[in-house]
Parts: sequence; C-alpha cells; structure tokens
Amino acid sequence: MITGPASPSVFSNMVVSIEQHVNWIADCLANMLERSLACIEPAQEAENAWMAHVNEVSGATLFPLANSWYTGANIPGKPRVFMPYVGGVGAYRQKCEEVAANGYEGFAFARAAGA
Repeated sequence: MITGPASPSVFSNMVVSIEQHVNWIADCLANMLERSLACIEPAQEAENAWMAHVNEVSGATLFPLANSWYTGANIPGKPRVFMPYVGGVGAYRQKCEEVAANGYEGFAFARAAGA
C-alpha cells in the first residue's frame, strides 16, 4: 500500500507524497536486488517507535480530539487512533532518507532461495 497510515500524504500534495513513496520503495527494491534479498519486513520495535513519534507529533494538535474518520470515529467500536503523520513532508522525507542511508534500519530482510 502506498501512502498508507502514518505518512503525511493526506495532509500534503498527494501526488508529491506518492512520488516520494514510490521512489523510496523502488530504491529499496533495487538495493534488495543488488544484495540478493527477497523479503523485507519492518521490525516490531521500529513500528512501535514510529507510531510513538506519530502520536507524539499529533498530540500537539487538536486532530486526535476530533470526532472524524481520521480517528476512526466513522466505524462503531473502532479504537480511536489518529494515524496520519502531521510532522510535515520535510521531516517525513528526512526520516525516510535516514532509514535508507543506515542500511534500511528498522527492517529485517531475507535472502532469496539459493542465494
């Protein structure tokens, strides 16, 4: 899924955000191909840390208090969580670049069969 939860896409120029997401994914796949890697999966600790950051940033706004679909209020019984990243596209891109520059820190990889 491109421009999914915890990205700034819904609060930005969607086309620009999608392009950044697609470019990051394409670069990651090229890196995996060079290293004969077949599978990538986020580490649970990295997911938890990112969601803590998303929650921290959104907690400085009124967004989490809104009774809207952004918090899941449109689905009865759904836990209320504000999922979009409101820290800005620049900060998001910088974090993505840091993750890639650090060998895709926070992700686990598996080699292709026979590699």
